[in-house]
Amino acid sequence: MEFNVVRWNELLEDPELARIENRIETDRFGQIIMSPLPAPSHGSYQSAIAIQLDRLMTGGRVITECPVSTSERVKGCDVAWISRERFAPMAEAVCLTTAPEICVEVLSPRNSKGEIAEKVRLYFEAGAEEVWICDRSGRITFHPGAPDKSSERSRLWLDFPGRIDLGS
Repeated sequence: MEFNVVRWNELLEDPELARIENRIETDRFGQIIMSPLPAPSHGSYQSAIAIQLDRLMTGGRVITECPVSTSERVKGCDVAWISRERFAPMAEAVCLTTAPEICVEVLSPRNSKGEIAEKVRLYFEAGAEEVWICDRSGRITFHPGAPDKSSERSRLWLDFPGRIDLGS
């Protein structure tokens, strides 16, 4: 994991990369994976989920575009909730070396099932307790405790809705 932190710090300090308006992750070799900024609906779902998490959950913080160090390098979690206790030792880190308790991925048209399945596995491997997947219609699939388990409800926050309605 130390390699991830060193490599991520290098990327953050690169003035050329700072000028590019794309999302960046790294692969298992530390190489850059770039993707274009997502559609506005993607950001709308991110915001709505972050607002709901912030309203419903206490004792931690909500983070969007959260870099998480995994065994396959740094992955960007769309929305995360992390407890104060888990966050405290990493508060000044360039990326989280332990995954937040809840990691949320909002699907984009270009996401493949394999890519999302790998991210779910990696977040759990890095310490996540739940991984949520929000599809392009706002329906959320909750993965409580393991990548191969799914539910229509969160095990950690029963009041969290299974669907995000953006309205008109």
